[in-house]
Amino acid sequence: MARLNGEVGRTTGQLRLFANVIREGSWVNAVIDTADATRTPARPDLRKMALPLGPVAVFSASNFPFAFSTAGGDTASALAAGCTVVVKGHSAHQQTSQLVYEAIQKAIKSSGVPEFTMQHITGPGNLVGKALVQHPNITAVGFTGSFSGGTALVEYSSQREVPVPVFAEMSSINPVVFFPDALEKNGAQLAQTYAGSITLGMGQFCTNPGLLLAVKSPALDAFTGVLAEEIAKVAPAKMLHTGICRSFNEKLEEVLEHKDVQLVKQSAQAPAELEAYPTLAKVSGAAFLADAALKEEVFGPFSLLVECESKAELIKVLKSLKGQLTTTLMATAEDIKANQDLLDLQTTLAGRIILNGAPTGVEVCAAMVHGGPFPSTTDPRFTSVGSSAIQRWVRPVCFQGFTEEMLPAELKSANPLNIWRTVNNQFTQAPVSA
Repeated sequence: MARLNGEVGRTTGQLRLFANVIREGSWVNAVIDTADATRTPARPDLRKMALPLGPVAVFSASNFPFAFSTAGGDTASALAAGCTVVVKGHSAHQQTSQLVYEAIQKAIKSSGVPEFTMQHITGPGNLVGKALVQHPNITAVGFTGSFSGGTALVEYSSQREVPVPVFAEMSSINPVVFFPDALEKNGAQLAQTYAGSITLGMGQFCTNPGLLLAVKSPALDAFTGVLAEEIAKVAPAKMLHTGICRSFNEKLEEVLEHKDVQLVKQSAQAPAELEAYPTLAKVSGAAFLADAALKEEVFGPFSLLVECESKAELIKVLKSLKGQLTTTLMATAEDIKANQDLLDLQTTLAGRIILNGAPTGVEVCAAMVHGGPFPSTTDPRFTSVGSSAIQRWVRPVCFQGFTEEMLPAELKSANPLNIWRTVNNQFTQAPVSA
């Protein structure tokens, strides 16, 4: 209940955020270059702004029954962009999805929005998903879920006569690098912090820290010991649905059966039905580099500690990773000064780089980036959380030589909406001078 109530707050917060974004209006990125007859050849009057793509297909996420589902971030941002939305309810929480849709329908009716601004469908994932993505009226797709699910939607789109963009957030193990000075000075505290982050919500967050990296040292041994003690204290708890629980158990078993992986600690309490088993394991840097399977996501309260022999091996481990949503540095100022190359490397890995914090908190705001290089998402230029998520559902359109009365309000010279615009390379709210 605590998680679900938190999700409801986040969901309504996202809706209010985008309401404010569209009231303010500058999200359309209006640009005006006025005519210049002195140029050779003369420059015509050119004005650009973002316009909605059209109907968007949104696939509800299994691990967020509210915040990434029927009325979640994809739906909120697509509606804010001026797109209509067709939501595919997730089978793991189909009744919840239907109840949320009914609430949306009441809002549509009371606010005078056209009746079919949003629609809701259910049914077998593969069959309905393919039909939805390939429907000729759909112009874009939003998805949060597994790598296999996201790549399937991309394949469906590629088979269309007119392919459409698929913005899928899929797989991430969110590496955390623990630097020597930080471990020496704050090892016990860091262990307590990360035991909480690994097991928060039974690990059912796409930013769960699934990979811990450090160079071997006595400080790392001490950190590992405290982290093991803290993991043992965490009681197993229910996962969100049987599919997530089954997948977690299967992948956890595969990792723990690996010949080079050592089980460090599990919860002191055995799990009951549908409960996850909080687990910490470790492996050498060489073994991790030798087997790509160890780089795969285990979605749940699990983290793999990679003990590297040297900084050079740590760099090799980082370079071997695929694209991530987050990457984290637990470091003192001295650590950063001595390891600028590691910081530079991490900026190439993910959409959000965190210093001395846990990755599991995702703030819904303008500065947030919840995206990253493939396979964390299908397009690293965009975020699925925060006000910039609206940019996934629009395209830029240039109006050349239009008279004032023909132009959208956002591009009129008088700036009747009083939005921020780029006029002749100057960012301003002022009207365009005659």
